Amino acid sequence: MRGRHKVLLGMAAGVGKTYRMLQEGQAEAESGRDVVIGYLEPHKRPQTTAQAAGLELVPRRRVTYRDVSLEEMDLPAILDRRPELCLIDELAHTNAPGLEHPKRFGDVDDVLAAGIDVFSTVNVQHMESLNDQVAELTGARVRETLPDGVLATADEVVLVDLTPEALIQRLRAGKVYPGERVEAALNGFFKLENLAALREVALRQVAEDVEAKRLTLVTLALREDGRMLESAAPQAVGERLLALVKPSPESQRLVRRAWRSAQRLQAELDILWVRSHEPDAREREQLDGLRRLATLLGAHLLVVAGDDVAETVRQVAAERGTTYMLMGTPRPRNALRRVATPALPFRLLQLLPGVDLRIVADRSRRPREDFG
Repeated sequence: MRGRHKVLLGMAAGVGKTYRMLQEGQAEAESGRDVVIGYLEPHKRPQTTAQAAGLELVPRRRVTYRDVSLEEMDLPAILDRRPELCLIDELAHTNAPGLEHPKRFGDVDDVLAAGIDVFSTVNVQHMESLNDQVAELTGARVRETLPDGVLATADEVVLVDLTPEALIQRLRAGKVYPGERVEAALNGFFKLENLAALREVALRQVAEDVEAKRLTLVTLALREDGRMLESAAPQAVGERLLALVKPSPESQRLVRRAWRSAQRLQAELDILWVRSHEPDAREREQLDGLRRLATLLGAHLLVVAGDDVAETVRQVAAERGTTYMLMGTPRPRNALRRVATPALPFRLLQLLPGVDLRIVADRSRRPREDFG
């Protein structure tokens, strides 16, 4: 039987995710369960280190990469030890090359597959589909991400909440970073408005996760009564999204926004590039990036040859059962072209009468107010 996975989610470093994970681990151990710490990153926080006291710690393994010695979680040792519950910090961590999995969430999946329960931690800004949104809110691009599906398939997601004001107090008191890093943090990622926005994102994420799991449970409950389901009226057709992209850097932002919409609608996501020419080296590189992102999110990338974008989209939408379509902001056109041919959005509205069309704005180009 597969283990159960609980994820402790926070808006930022320092809210107490690791401390809460250790607290719950201690409670499980006191109730008689066999608990070990598979990986712990206390960040030199004395209170966090003290909370781990008494729990068995699986030693890290040393890995050499480019003549640098690194310490990583010892997955084989955890599987050999076979505890009932394993505490694993920093779910989005990137492993050193050459280990069993590129990312720690792959290690966690192996632990769960072995029938071991896992408590793990992650910050909301590490979710792949939120990468652009977090960068827009904070001005900082997070490099270590994990697929949204990791949280979607978790048995339980718990928000470790703290008000922005309380987190800043913790930061000033030296409970998050060493003293020499505090001012830089306060003037950067840990600005009050950044934390308030991240907290809102985290609250919304957990609310959506709860709603998605509630809908799943309702569906499963209906399916248990097979005969009644067979005689019931046909179920409504589910939503299916189509994101129209080009092999350009802006398209990754569009795909992430489309994925968030698909998650809210409990829908599949198709990503389409209508190829009117052979891609050059730069476009091939961008297309590879889109392919990796689609794989990470669990979306479907389609590359279809066609000289007429609108007509090709119509054909693909009919084949895939598209109900909802997203596209980027069209480029400005000169007066002659506006008179000669309708713009792409208008053609799509004509060719796809039963499909909702949404034009996704590039929020990074939105003018920012200067408050001094």
